[in-house]
Amino acid sequence: MMFSDAFMAIADPNRRYLLEELRRGPKTVNELAAGLPVSRPAVSQHLKVLLDAGLVNAKPEGTRRVYTVSSAGFLKLNIWLDQFWEAE
Repeated sequence: MMFSDAFMAIADPNRRYLLEELRRGPKTVNELAAGLPVSRPAVSQHLKVLLDAGLVNAKPEGTRRVYTVSSAGFLKLNIWLDQFWEAE
């Protein structure tokens, strides 16, 4: 994971909303799209950015994918932030 990718991914308010929803539990694209004023394909694109940044996981279930927050991705980001503040 490149940390700049993770920071860029969470800079968008729609992606932060998706992360908040996924923090509450696994969801499909359709479930996530229901809470946003954007199209389902737009939600899929936002999820791809979060996937590429290592912040979410996707698991195929039948014909759909179920998304979850990647605790490993956030752990790496937290470690980087801790080291950033300790480097004073």
